[in-house]
Amino acid sequence: MKFFSYILVYRRFLLVVFTLLILLPLPLILRTKEAECAYILFVVAIFWLTEALPLSVTALLPGLMFPMFGIIPSKKVASAYFKDFHLLLIGVICLATSTEKWNLHKRIALRMVTMVGVNPAWLTLGFMSSTAFLSMWLSNTSTAAMVMPIVEAVAQQIISAEAEVEATQMTYISGSTNYGLETDENVNGHETSERKEKTKPVPGYSNDAGKISSKMEIEKNSGTGNKYRTKKDHMMCKLMCLCIAYSSTIGGLTTITGTSTNLIFAEHFNTRYPDCHCINFGSWFLMSFPAAIIILLLSWIWLQWLFLGFNFKEMARCGKTATAKQKACAEVIKQQYQKLGPIRYQEIVTLVLFIVMALLWFSRDPGFMPGWSVLFSEYPGFATDSTVALLVGLLFFLIPAKRLTKTIPTGETVASDYSPLITWKEFQSFMPWDIAILVGGGFALADGCEESGLSKWIGNKLSPLGSLPVWLIILISSLLVTSLTEVASNPATITLLLPILSPLAEAIQVNPLYILLPSTLCTSFAFLLPVANPPNAIVFSYGHLKVTDMVKAGLGVNIVGVAVVMLGMFTWIVPMFDLHTYPSWAPAVSNETIP
Repeated sequence: MKFFSYILVYRRFLLVVFTLLILLPLPLILRTKEAECAYILFVVAIFWLTEALPLSVTALLPGLMFPMFGIIPSKKVASAYFKDFHLLLIGVICLATSTEKWNLHKRIALRMVTMVGVNPAWLTLGFMSSTAFLSMWLSNTSTAAMVMPIVEAVAQQIISAEAEVEATQMTYISGSTNYGLETDENVNGHETSERKEKTKPVPGYSNDAGKISSKMEIEKNSGTGNKYRTKKDHMMCKLMCLCIAYSSTIGGLTTITGTSTNLIFAEHFNTRYPDCHCINFGSWFLMSFPAAIIILLLSWIWLQWLFLGFNFKEMARCGKTATAKQKACAEVIKQQYQKLGPIRYQEIVTLVLFIVMALLWFSRDPGFMPGWSVLFSEYPGFATDSTVALLVGLLFFLIPAKRLTKTIPTGETVASDYSPLITWKEFQSFMPWDIAILVGGGFALADGCEESGLSKWIGNKLSPLGSLPVWLIILISSLLVTSLTEVASNPATITLLLPILSPLAEAIQVNPLYILLPSTLCTSFAFLLPVANPPNAIVFSYGHLKVTDMVKAGLGVNIVGVAVVMLGMFTWIVPMFDLHTYPSWAPAVSNETIP
C-alpha cells in the first residue's frame, strides 16, 4: 500500500518519464523526420491532455526538441513564439485592464440588466446578455468573476424578500399568535439570519479559476434543508450560476478577440494560407454573431425549462405590477448601480477608446465596401487587426487619468501629478503570459509538422475520408473537438488539432474553412464539467451546483451549440466564404504517396 502511495504522489513525474521512454522507439526505429516530429507531437499532446507539466511549460518543448532532432533551427523556432497574435493580445489586454480598473464593466452589466426588467425569466436573459456582451471584449474568466458576485447578491435578496413577504402575510392573516405560527416564525427567523449571513462574500469564491471551494463548503450546500427555503429557490440559484458560466463562454465566440481559441485559429489560418485575406475582425463577427445569438437564446430556454419551467404566463407579466420578489430584485440592482455613482472621466475615456477600437476593426476591411486599409495600398496586408489594437492600447499609457491641473488651498492653480489610465504594473497583472506562451508553442508545433512533412503524410493517410459526405466529416470533427475539450484546455485542444485538420481538408479537396471554422467554434463548447473551463469552475465554487447539475445542463447546451454551428455552415456562412469550391489560395495536393 505504501508503494502505491508513492506512485500517487509522484504520478506526474512518472508520467513524464514513461511517456518519453515508451514513445522513444518511434524515432529510433523509423528514423524519418516525419517519425521524429510525430514523437514530439505525441509527447506534447499527452502532456497537454494530462497536464503532467503546466500547459505553458509543455508549450516550450517544441523550442527544445525541434532543434535537437534537426527539424527546425533554434532561431527559426524561437520566432514562432511571438507573432502578430501577441501584439493583438497586448492591445486587447490594455483595454480590459482599463475597463476593470475603472469599473466600466460593472456599469455596463448593471445597466443592461436594468433595461430588461425584474421578471425572473427576463432577468436571467438580461444577465446572460450583459455577460455575453462583456465577454466579447474581456476574457471569459474575468467576465464570469465580475458578474457572479452581482448575481449572487440578487439571488439571495430575492430569497430573503420572499421569506419576509410570506412571514408578513402569515401574521396579517392570523391576527393573533398560536403555537403553529410561533413555530413558523421561529423557523423563518432562523432562516432569515442564515440568509443574512449568506449575503456576505462566499468563502469558497475566488477570482482564481483554478480554485474550487472546499469539500466541506460543497457538502454544506448539497441539501436544501438549511440553506434554501424551497426547492424552487435552490433551482433558481443553480439557473443563475449556469447562465453566467455558459453566457460568458458563448459571448467569447462572437469576436475574433473574444477568446484565445479564436485568436489561435486566426493566426494559424493566416500563416498557413497567407493568400487568403478572408479572416478578419469584421468577417468573423458577421459569421459568428448570428450563431452566438441563436445559441444564447436556445440555451436560455433550455436552462429556464430545466430548472424553473418555461412559464409563458409568467413571462407575459412584463410591464404589469411587479411582485414583492421582483421589487426586491430591482432594488438590489438599483443599489449596486447607485454605488458606482455618476459616470467618471476615466470611464468615459475608456468607453470612447473601446468604441474607436471596435469601429477601426470593423472598418479596416469590411468586405462589402472599401475599408480604411486602402489608404495604405502601397503596403497591402501590412496593417492588420493587431495594428489597431496596439495603437489604441498605447493610448491607455498616454492619456492622463486625472485633470492636468488642481487648485491648492491658497487658491493657486498648479499642475497635478501625471498618471496614465493604466500603468505597466497593472497591465502585467492582467496579461495572460501563460496563454501567450501556449499559443507560441502551438505555432511552433504547426511549423514543425509542416517542415518535417508530417502534415502532408497525415493528409495523405486521411484522404480516404473524402468518400464520406462533407456534412458527416464536419459533424465527426465537431463532435471529436467538443468531447476532447471537456477534458483538455480549450487552447491546447485547438492548438493540437489545427495542424491535423488542415491537411485533412486539403487531402479531400474541401475548402479548409469548411472543417476549421466549426471545429474552432466547437472548441469553446466546454460546458459539462466544473474543470472544463475557468468560468465553470468560478460558478461551481459558489456551492449551489453539483457536478450532475452541470453535466445535465451542459449536455443540452453542447447539443444546441453543435446543431447551430452545423446549421450555420450550410446556410449563411456558405456565401460569405464560397465554401462549396476548393479555393485557389489552398495548396493543390498531388496524388504522390508520401513515405
